[in-house]
Amino acid sequence: MSLGITEITLILVVILLLFGGKRIPELARALGKASYEYKKAKSIIKKEADEIKDAIEEAQEKPEEYSPKDV
Repeated sequence: MSLGITEITLILVVILLLFGGKRIPELARALGKASYEYKKAKSIIKKEADEIKDAIEEAQEKPEEYSPKDV
């Protein structure tokens, strides 16, 4: 499902009517900051997940070094 020019125009007109011309830049700025924070958090979580995955794979390759009695 893709939006055509008519739908996009209608959405922009409704946003303009609801929020007014002065609030739109503030909303766009807030949306941009939220998008940046989301991408930043996503990359941090992915990095941590990759580190955990690597540690698990390393532990599976060398099971004698990681015995339950060492824990």
